[in-house]
Amino acid sequence: MAGGAESGIGYNSLEMIAGDSTKLEIAAADLDATLESVPERPAVLLVWPGEGAPYLARTSVLRRRLKRLLGARGASTRFLNLRAVARRVEYWLTGSRLESSLLFYELAVRHFPESYPKLLMLRLPHYFKVILSNPFPRTQVTGRLGGGRSLYFGPFRTRASAELFASQALDLFQVRRCQEDLEPSPGHPGCIYGEMNLCLRPCQQAVGVGEYASEVARLVRFMVSEGRSLEEPLAASRDRLSEELDFEAAARQHKQLEKVQQVLRLRDDLVREAGSLCGVAVTASVAAGAVELWFVLGGGWQAPVRFGFEAVEGKTVSLDHRLREVVAGLRPRKLPARERQEHLALLARWYYSSWRDGEWLPFNGLESVPYRKLVRAISRVAAPALES
Repeated sequence: MAGGAESGIGYNSLEMIAGDSTKLEIAAADLDATLESVPERPAVLLVWPGEGAPYLARTSVLRRRLKRLLGARGASTRFLNLRAVARRVEYWLTGSRLESSLLFYELAVRHFPESYPKLLMLRLPHYFKVILSNPFPRTQVTGRLGGGRSLYFGPFRTRASAELFASQALDLFQVRRCQEDLEPSPGHPGCIYGEMNLCLRPCQQAVGVGEYASEVARLVRFMVSEGRSLEEPLAASRDRLSEELDFEAAARQHKQLEKVQQVLRLRDDLVREAGSLCGVAVTASVAAGAVELWFVLGGGWQAPVRFGFEAVEGKTVSLDHRLREVVAGLRPRKLPARERQEHLALLARWYYSSWRDGEWLPFNGLESVPYRKLVRAISRVAAPALES
């Protein structure tokens, strides 16, 4: 049984635990009958012993899992059996794998503040990092979010996809790829990228701090705008040259545009500036006639919103209007870097997995929520439950 203390560590709770659990007091006389009454549903559970830390688990079939944990011990001892020490069971039914993942995370942080990373087995995704604290900013691929004057773009599916994108994106700019802290000098040996005109060569004092900073700013605009800062001017220039019948110059612009678009195709779907990543996941709910809305704002999960289809005061209210009221009531939380890193890792694990359920809609901020798309996504997710 995993150890831990029932104390918090200053994390902002997702508030998924308040009042939604079912508690079963264990009595040896009627334990087997009690287990038969447990639903065969996905759930996250805590088994509390008489003393010490609880056992935390998630399962897709709650009754079967509890029978294995608390049933009469047979000849086989391969499986963990807690019948002799368990005093109480607490469980939360879940409507989706995403809900199970986030609830398991919150319970692990709450009850095992020292060891929860090991329990979660959470693989941290990788990011394309622009280090702005250096007088001559550079980039790198990293699996850690930190503070300081740096921008992080991600999360990528794998480190390999992050490195491939970084390599191809830097071909569009003359930003240095070396990792050293530069001491510019005319006698600096330079590198192959400078010889290929893929770097402004600040190491050799070919440019000053200001000129180099403007090139880094172009790279940052490209990343923040999801490529539009290069795509749109190139497309406009190509069209203008075509209208002027300068087809040779138009072909060059078109070739450059294709190169930019090829780089953008290497971006994984979730890649945004980590501190401003926003979106909403729509998943099934344990409540009949409802879905769960899981908003991500500023790279962090917010408390879930249960969205039902019942009439309000006997009147039908449009989904669009009700969604706008929900969004107006959201209050984004400012997260420390470590917590945002874990929240984004949970998002990446769900989104990039083969078992992803529900739908994900990205947006740039609360002022640009795609309400029409969100209404359609809610209808699609809710349809199977409403038809049954």
